[in-house]
Amino acid sequence: MKTYVICPISDKLINERVARFNAAFSVLLIVVFGLTQSVIPMAFLLIDFLMRSTDLSHYSLIGLSSKGIIKYFSINESLINAGPKIFAARMGLVMSSIIIVAVFLDVSMLAYVLAGILGLFSFLEAAFGICVACKIYPGLYSWLYRRQ
Repeated sequence: MKTYVICPISDKLINERVARFNAAFSVLLIVVFGLTQSVIPMAFLLIDFLMRSTDLSHYSLIGLSSKGIIKYFSINESLINAGPKIFAARMGLVMSSIIIVAVFLDVSMLAYVLAGILGLFSFLEAAFGICVACKIYPGLYSWLYRRQ
């Protein structure tokens, strides 16, 4: 068993500025969900997380919007490894799925608590560039592979 684990590494690079705008859009959608109590913003977010966590990221409407903003304002590119952001998108996919299921099962407290956590994670990424997924990944990896 490995005695140390770092955030997942990928052979792909992404623009950190785009990732942070993606997170900001996620925060906005979560706020809309909280204010309207409509599942539609979360369903949109779920689909977008699904695209960003797979090879379909070039179809992500949030990603395309973020890239458009970066290009329009001529914000300098800052390339980083895509692995942590893909893992974070997968975490967002799981959390969004649970939130939507909780809404349909009428467990609204669970839905709003998870939405708040997802919103906090997204806010930390958008505002400060703090990748909470990178903090969670080592523990999750150790837990999943503790017997190997």
